[in-house]
Amino acid sequence: MSRSNRPELSDGIIRLRAPEHRDIDARFKLGNTPEIHHMFGAELNAVPVMTKALAERWYETQLVEPLAWVIEHRGKMIGALRLHSLRPWDASADVAIGILAPKKLGKGLGTRALHLLAAHAFGSLSLHRLSARVLDINERAAACFTKVGFAAEGRARQSSFLGGEWHDNLLFGLIKPDYVPPVYDAKPRQKRKKKSQS
Repeated sequence: MSRSNRPELSDGIIRLRAPEHRDIDARFKLGNTPEIHHMFGAELNAVPVMTKALAERWYETQLVEPLAWVIEHRGKMIGALRLHSLRPWDASADVAIGILAPKKLGKGLGTRALHLLAAHAFGSLSLHRLSARVLDINERAAACFTKVGFAAEGRARQSSFLGGEWHDNLLFGLIKPDYVPPVYDAKPRQKRKKKSQS
């Protein structure tokens, strides 16, 4: 799929774009934070140290995925998201997202990125349904999907073995009729000036 079929998407704060070669260095600098990858299903003590070779492999994986975007905030790559397992016959696909910059977690940036993706999926791509799976220990991701409008539809019981224990995967779904695009404040918030003490 060409870049024209993977358009740049932006809400003024978050930018979703096609992978670029410079992302190799950015991915290398982000490293592999064990706590983040644990939420994706990796063993805490088995997360590999990021190398240039692993960063290149990550980039190549994003590049060949036709519906994968890099998540950019303030000119810096902070993660990636993609639509996968596309099923054209029933107009549905699965969603995966990963914020890889620890300092960017909990700031609503993943929620903004998911909104951009959902709007594109239900608009230009004419999809009807999006699905997602979230490990039960990943409360942040579950909250993110819920904020975008995904409904909790069930759980795949004891479907992931992690840290010597079985964990469930939470199943989420969003259908086009239920999706409500966000309305953001058009004016950026200004910092209040501190009153001078006399």
